[in-house]
Amino acid sequence: MFNNFFKTAFRVFARNKAFTAINILGLSIGVSAALIIFLIVQFELGYDKIETNADRIYRVVMDMKFNGNEGHSAAVPAPLSAAIQNEATGVEAVVPLMQFQGDATAKVSVVKAGSAQPAVFKKQPDIVFTNPQYFSLLPFKWLAGSPESSLKDPFHVVLAESRAKQYFPSANINDIIGKQIKYNDDFTATVTGIVKDLNARTSFNAVEFISFATIAQTHMQDDFMMNVWNDWMAYSSVYIKLAAGTDISSSEKQLNDIFNKYNKNAYKDDLNYQRFHLESLNDIHFNALYAGFNQRLAHKPTLYGLLAVAAFLLILACINFINLTTANAASRAKEIGIRKTMGSSKKQLIFQFLGETFLLTITAGIISFCLAPVLLKLFADFIPPGLKFQPLRQPYIFLFLLLLAVVVSFLSGLYPAFILSGYKPVRVLKNQSFSFSNETRHAWIRKVLTVSQFVIAQFFIIATVMVSRQINYSLNADMGFRKDAVISFNVPRTDSAADHRAVLLNEIKHIAGVQIASMGFLTPADKGAAFTSISYAGATNDNKESVQLRWGDTNYLKLFNIKILAGRNVQQSDTIKEFLINETYAKSLGFKHPENALGKLLDFNGRRLPIVGVMHDFNEQSFHAEVGPLVFSSLGSGSYFFHVLLQPQAAGASWQNTIAQIQKSYHRLYPEEDFSYKFLDETIAKFYETEQRTASLLGWATGLSVFISCLGLLGLVMYTINTRTKEIDIRKILGATVTNIISILSKDFVQLVLVAFVIAAPVAWWAIYKWLEDFAYRTAISWWIFALCGFGMLMIALITLSVQTIKAAIANPVKSLRTE
Repeated sequence: MFNNFFKTAFRVFARNKAFTAINILGLSIGVSAALIIFLIVQFELGYDKIETNADRIYRVVMDMKFNGNEGHSAAVPAPLSAAIQNEATGVEAVVPLMQFQGDATAKVSVVKAGSAQPAVFKKQPDIVFTNPQYFSLLPFKWLAGSPESSLKDPFHVVLAESRAKQYFPSANINDIIGKQIKYNDDFTATVTGIVKDLNARTSFNAVEFISFATIAQTHMQDDFMMNVWNDWMAYSSVYIKLAAGTDISSSEKQLNDIFNKYNKNAYKDDLNYQRFHLESLNDIHFNALYAGFNQRLAHKPTLYGLLAVAAFLLILACINFINLTTANAASRAKEIGIRKTMGSSKKQLIFQFLGETFLLTITAGIISFCLAPVLLKLFADFIPPGLKFQPLRQPYIFLFLLLLAVVVSFLSGLYPAFILSGYKPVRVLKNQSFSFSNETRHAWIRKVLTVSQFVIAQFFIIATVMVSRQINYSLNADMGFRKDAVISFNVPRTDSAADHRAVLLNEIKHIAGVQIASMGFLTPADKGAAFTSISYAGATNDNKESVQLRWGDTNYLKLFNIKILAGRNVQQSDTIKEFLINETYAKSLGFKHPENALGKLLDFNGRRLPIVGVMHDFNEQSFHAEVGPLVFSSLGSGSYFFHVLLQPQAAGASWQNTIAQIQKSYHRLYPEEDFSYKFLDETIAKFYETEQRTASLLGWATGLSVFISCLGLLGLVMYTINTRTKEIDIRKILGATVTNIISILSKDFVQLVLVAFVIAAPVAWWAIYKWLEDFAYRTAISWWIFALCGFGMLMIALITLSVQTIKAAIANPVKSLRTE
């Protein structure tokens, strides 16, 4: 039985090579997309699944409002963890997590030739200060030391195995215990434990753990603001593990009662407050509102969008299969009639046709499996770090492909199987296999499926164009400052000598190729930000709000070409003595005209400082966010960032020479430090990495969907021409021109493409409108974009049609009619 089944299937495939190739190609594209997207989605959704009692672990985050403006923070005031331990109930574990501030340099003594020489490891990532309870959250395997005592005392450190091998490559694990590591020449810690690397997808990615008690014994007590309740740093976070059965809402209430106890201004009214909120562990990897320090996030809507893309591509491939199989049914009618006459039942025929579909799908699955490593490399920019294709270690890949093959075979093959198995043997053998009503019904179904294909393709085309248009708008629009030919770099924060920075700035100013040099805070638009509480001294009520604070020397505004609308620039100073404010802040303070704000006083850190100027608004973030209130001042001693405007030129070679000279000056003062710089326009481009990746993925999805749709269209055209060959030849003999023939053959298909556009356009408009709502500043949705996309799809369809229609129109009719 099975031998006969395989023979029949392969004969059918061999007899219809073109249709078989089209089906396998379409299915391969759909299955390949589904496999890669499955790997990505499975990888991202697999985050934070290894933690012990993960459903009871929460991160303490903050929700805020300042004059009705919402804010969110993953960081919390540093003394919170101690207060929870001492005053809260229903909490099983409290885990403070302080990220190491700045760049960490670790010095380790290594014995070489009988003398101890320190091995220096610069810019070490993933170092945290925490307590012993950290290890109760995660299933660490201890290679040396114990979780109870290793971080109990100050100046103790636990290392992951990978970090231990980096620091002590030739030492045995047990011999590393007791070794000492010096951090930034500030303090020395003793290794008290070694744990095996988790090698799992988790939000807890540290590999070097310094005892939390160390902070209180060093200057970090002030650096981390360990006794400050009304301010916090991005480095500070707290996790808690609730006791079994504890109510989350009651725990949140306890935390906010503690907050209100130590910070009387935590809650003023419903428009001005700061509140703690417990964020569940499984939300941390996906919630951008509470983006943690150096935390990699995934975007759930994007993942769902990827799943939709995979589903669409599979649907397109299934539609192709259904269309081509039903259109090609006539070639198998006699075979079906003979099989039924010989005793085959309808059930056996359905099994035969579904089996053939399954064979084609399995073939497509094998091709996709072989292509997966290549595709992962090709789309490396979209693949999450750590995602690998290792099928022997990932048996679920085989299960997914098998399940996918069954589902696709069922969706693709069921309708054609019932159509083919339903032929009456008497009609078939009398060459009456197609009654008018049946063929009309099947043709109508094929048209609906073809329109569905082109609706999806049109939607992707319009979406791709609009997303690309918004990205171009964001990158090229005026952000309120100069962004071309500007490079930025920073000097080590460990350098406390301000004269070093002054010398470096002076040297840079005198380098050929440098137009302007400035020292200050970050560039006008960057991922970092500093906020402070400021109020207008002239107000009758308490109007204190969170305002963004930026600073720089007197060249800062000139370098970035930020215009002053009223007043003057700030004067050079090592302390904050006066403010420039932006237009938005001036308006929020009630000044209709910029000049009205001049001379007014702002309350800042217990002092009243004058407003000396109002500057033009600039976007300090991406276009996703509106411009907020901002103040600018001079603060020379607190500046570690350098900004350089390069001289314009036609080629980039001289820029390289200028940057090389800047690097020499830098190394003259900081010989042991690495020099790294970045162009401002590249920094801004990174704001839209997610959108750029979305546009690129949409581009691929568009190309594939159009390709699959055109494959199906090509197959239907081939079938139509084959069934209308006699009609075409007779028309040509009666005087029809090539143009007439092409028009007759193409008319129906062009109508289907136009109907698809009419359906796709409003759907695409709605989807783009909702997507653009995420941008505070966005491009317009113009009607001509839709018209252009529709015309483009029509041209693609006509080109596809012309491949076969022109060939049929110019064929010699005599050859065909001789065979009749």
